[in-house]
Amino acid sequence: MSMKFGVIVLPGSNCDHDCYYVIKHVFKQDARFVWHKEKRLDSYDCLILPGGFSYGDYLRPGAIGKFSPIMNALQRFVHDGGLVLGICNGFQILLEIGLLPGAMIRNKSLRFVCKDVYLRLEGNDTPFTNQGRVGDVLKMPIAHFDGSYYADDKTLQELQENHQILFRYCNKNGDITDDANPNGSLLNISGICNKQHNVLGLMPHPERCCESILGNEDGRLIFESIIKK
Repeated sequence: MSMKFGVIVLPGSNCDHDCYYVIKHVFKQDARFVWHKEKRLDSYDCLILPGGFSYGDYLRPGAIGKFSPIMNALQRFVHDGGLVLGICNGFQILLEIGLLPGAMIRNKSLRFVCKDVYLRLEGNDTPFTNQGRVGDVLKMPIAHFDGSYYADDKTLQELQENHQILFRYCNKNGDITDDANPNGSLLNISGICNKQHNVLGLMPHPERCCESILGNEDGRLIFESIIKK
C-alpha cells in the first residue's frame, strides 16, 4: 500500500532529512517536506514531526514551535483521523500543543544523553505498532537533554487504563528497571499515544535504525506498521 507522508520542517529541525530519506528511499513511499507555515494538510495520510531543536529550544523544547502556523492545521488533521508521529523534539511539541498529555523535563542527570537504549513494546493495537508483539524488545538511539517524561498521578493512571503507554525503557532482557531508564522518565515511559491511537510521540529515533548498514533495523517496526495499517 502506498501512503503519502509529510515531514514537517520548522526552523531548527535537523532530523527532517533523515525521516524523508527513510520514508522515500527505504520504504519507497511518497514523502514531501512541509514548511511550518503551511495551513492545509488534508492531502497527507501521515505527518511526521521530526527531531531537532525547533527555534533553538531557547525557551524550552517545543515551546515556541507550538505557535507555528501549521499547528492549527495539525490539530484539525488529527481531529479528522490523520496519523501523526512525533520523534524527540516532535514529541515535545505534541505535548506542548496538547495532542498528547504530560510534559518533558530535564534529564535526571542534567546532561545531554546520546546512546542506544532498549524499549519494550507495551501495546500492538495501534497503527504505529501493529507489526510487533507485546513484550518485544527493540534497540533505538536517543539524543536529548529534556527527555524525562512527567505527568501527574491522574494522567499516569489514565495512560495505563487507556493503554496509551506504547514503549517503556527496559534492559536487553525486557526488564523495566531504574538502571535501564536513561533520563528519569516516570514509569520508564519512552513513547505514548493519544486515546484515539492516531498520534504517537516517542523520544528514541526509529528513523536512525532502519537499515542493516547502520547495524540496526529495529526502527522499521514503526514505519512498517504505519504503512500496513
